[in-house]
Formats: sequence, C-alpha cells, structure tokens
Amino acid sequence: MIRIARNLCAALALMPVLAWAGPVDLNTADAATLARELKGIGPARAEAIIAWREANGPFRAPEDIVLVQGIGERVLEDNRDNIIVSAPEKPE
Repeated sequence: MIRIARNLCAALALMPVLAWAGPVDLNTADAATLARELKGIGPARAEAIIAWREANGPFRAPEDIVLVQGIGERVLEDNRDNIIVSAPEKPE
C-alpha cells in the first residue's frame, strides 16, 4: 500500500510537466502529438487525421476535423480551443 501511495505521489508531482502544451496544428502535427494533445484522439484516430490530410490536402479550419471518419462534433467541442490550422505552404 505504501508503494502505491508513493507511486501516486510521484505521478502527481509530474502532472504540471504532462499538462497541455498548447494549440495543435492539424496541418503540421504528427500522429504522436495529435494523440497526446487532443482529448478523445488515440493512436488510430491520430493516424486517420494524418491519412485524411495526405489524401485531401491541408485542413482549412479547425471544424474540418469532423470530416475525418470516426471523429464527430464531441471531439471538436472538447478540443476547439486547442486546435489551429496553419495556412498551406505556397509552392515556389
């Protein structure tokens, strides 16, 4: 029991380090970042976001995340303040 309490205290001490890192750019984030930073997005959904981006081009608005199969309005609402989209790069 003491070991469990000690591990719990150690985990709680790390919480500020593990806190939200800031807005996630749907057009540049890798799958690991998407899964780590967005609520309701695990590895499979993160890979689906990347696949959608590769097949359809850059996202134009945060709301476009619902175009990815398996991601609905709830995920959008849970993450609305944490999602951004960068302007697509223009070819030279």
